[in-house]
Amino acid sequence: MNIDLTGKRALVCGSTQGIGRATAMELALLGASITLVARSEDKLQNVVSHLPADDTESHHYLVADFTQPERLKSELDKYLLDHSIDILINNTGGPAAGQAIDADIAEFREAFSQHLICNQILVQAVVPGMKEAGWGRIINVISTSVKAPLKGLGVSNTIRAAVANWAKTLSFELAPFGITVNNVLPSTAMTGRLQSLIKSRADKEEKTLEQVEKDIIAEIPAGKIGTAEDVAAAIAFLATPAADYINGINLPVDGGKTASL
Repeated sequence: MNIDLTGKRALVCGSTQGIGRATAMELALLGASITLVARSEDKLQNVVSHLPADDTESHHYLVADFTQPERLKSELDKYLLDHSIDILINNTGGPAAGQAIDADIAEFREAFSQHLICNQILVQAVVPGMKEAGWGRIINVISTSVKAPLKGLGVSNTIRAAVANWAKTLSFELAPFGITVNNVLPSTAMTGRLQSLIKSRADKEEKTLEQVEKDIIAEIPAGKIGTAEDVAAAIAFLATPAADYINGINLPVDGGKTASL
């Protein structure tokens, strides 16, 4: 099985923490050169300094804020004058928790911009190089909510579903050029996002954090909360040549929690 990414460059968004950082590490271990994207230059420098590297790898970073799509486009366009991207990992922190009925219109607009619009900017920037190479990987980190909406995540459920359908459409359009488009769906990986949701649920239900964690674990067939590395391993596999015939899928990484097929 060919999982060698030597000679490939991966652009990993949201890569200073959680799933993004773990993914950057996994891809680098498989031989890829990594370009990190996040808001904090200090954190980016720290992650770059810890990425595994050999003589074939060269790691970079871009400072970009997904609340500023035009700046993201500008920074990316400049970078691509001298570099090409083989693997794109779209990964952005989710919208705040809350019921859909209570959400302000601005919350939907902001989430749509940060997730779908910025993803579109990234894809339009990197796809020409992928087409020229006849090979590419686009992997979107979304949520199991695209299979079964999650209670209390109204804005997130709505926007994540839009991203999933956008990605499926792209998978039809780009497959003839050797480019696959897939979605990885985390749910119960212990990241900053899940910790925030646990705290919100604990406050709402007047429970301790430990009680909420036990409630969550009770719903997971695997009997445990996963890690960012569990999700990163799935992402990394989809990025390899071994996954060449896997296209247009939604892959839950949730210990079996999601009840739908």
